[in-house]
Amino acid sequence: MSYHILSIRLSTDGFSFSIYNPTQDANVSLYEKEINPSLSLTANLKQAFRELAFLSATYRRVNVMMADKRFTLVPLELFDDDQSEVLFNHNHTKRENEIVQYNILKKNNVVVLFGMDKSAYQLLNEQFPEARFYSQSSTLIEYFTVKSKLGNNRKMYASVRSEAIDLYCFEHGHLILANSYECRETADRVYYLLYIWKQLNFDQERDELHLTGLLTDKENLMREIRKFILKAFIMIPETNIDMQAILTCE
Repeated sequence: MSYHILSIRLSTDGFSFSIYNPTQDANVSLYEKEINPSLSLTANLKQAFRELAFLSATYRRVNVMMADKRFTLVPLELFDDDQSEVLFNHNHTKRENEIVQYNILKKNNVVVLFGMDKSAYQLLNEQFPEARFYSQSSTLIEYFTVKSKLGNNRKMYASVRSEAIDLYCFEHGHLILANSYECRETADRVYYLLYIWKQLNFDQERDELHLTGLLTDKENLMREIRKFILKAFIMIPETNIDMQAILTCE
């Protein structure tokens, strides 16, 4: 029987695949694949299945993670799974061929609703009937919740993607904000970071900002941020935090 865990990250930035064996400490294999932007998500997935032999192997567990700004949070006590699509569509314009799914985050007493292309979901379900589906935000919230308990200050975590920036803010392990903002330029990223920082009354000298994701312009980004925030850091590794985080989700 295989002990390996396969995690798949789907994004417009490309696909990432990690293979992890929990019986072998720190033994993680990571593979990243560019996608053809002229093809649909499903067509790109079919191409990946044709080209990557390891996707045909048997795994003890398969995680599928959607990295997308189409997510929303609902307090757990107000959540009704029969109303998940209605709740989701209050915050996002309804799309054809989209399935709404959710992750329950008991540590934070919230539910993350997220959309996924229905054809891609069906393809993955056929290939991996026992697959578990997650929003990237779910995995990062769980991961950052643990990290944010360290120290005696508030923390903002920013996950940078090519077309958006996702912000997660915590106060001593308690989530106080999670949202995604569409932006492609460094100046826009700095604007959203500082706007939320000010709205939440974070302290410029005491509280912390941690960056991860696609930091292609990290020198300029950090230079601008450090004009206003003293404790700003880049998380290591820069781009694989989300693939680590998914292994902590249940």
